[in-house]
Amino acid sequence: MAAIILAAYLIGSIPFALILVRRWGVTDLRQAGSGNLGAANVMRVTGVTAGAAVAALDMAKGAASVWIAGHLSRQPAAAAVAGLAAIVGHVYPVWLRFRGGKGVATACGAFAVLAPAAVTPALALFVGVVWLTKYVSLGSMLASLALPPLAYALGSPDSVVAAATAAAAIIIFRHRSNLVRLRAHTERRLGSRA
Repeated sequence: MAAIILAAYLIGSIPFALILVRRWGVTDLRQAGSGNLGAANVMRVTGVTAGAAVAALDMAKGAASVWIAGHLSRQPAAAAVAGLAAIVGHVYPVWLRFRGGKGVATACGAFAVLAPAAVTPALALFVGVVWLTKYVSLGSMLASLALPPLAYALGSPDSVVAAATAAAAIIIFRHRSNLVRLRAHTERRLGSRA
């Protein structure tokens, strides 16, 4: 199990945002826009194409970690723990001094495999909130908070519900500066350039 957790953490910690934006002429994403290593900041700094590519790759990290764990271990909780480890790797990558993204896309990929029935309404909530408010951060937080009760209500294993709860806590914690800006009405809206 320890090897699976470590592998998932390392997969999650691959900084696709930092790597891809170099193709668009941004030398260090941590010094651009919000400084966050996530798809929303990539979109603001370099455009929709790069943002979508980073989101897809970050989702793939979460999904791959869960899939690999499910094939390497017979322990029922292994896949859920691996998904959470990938999210932690994305948020706190060891080779970037533990300063990564906010974990939303990686969590989406992990739970798309772990609890697809719960991810669908959570994703719909995310899209609806962003569509209405143009705040990606608000949609991310509300969808993350909705995922654990959705997973529970739709019959996901306890390990998946626990992992979803832990992931939501991490994501909300990482969005604490966004919460301050939302309260102050200074949060950037979708479509605004960095």
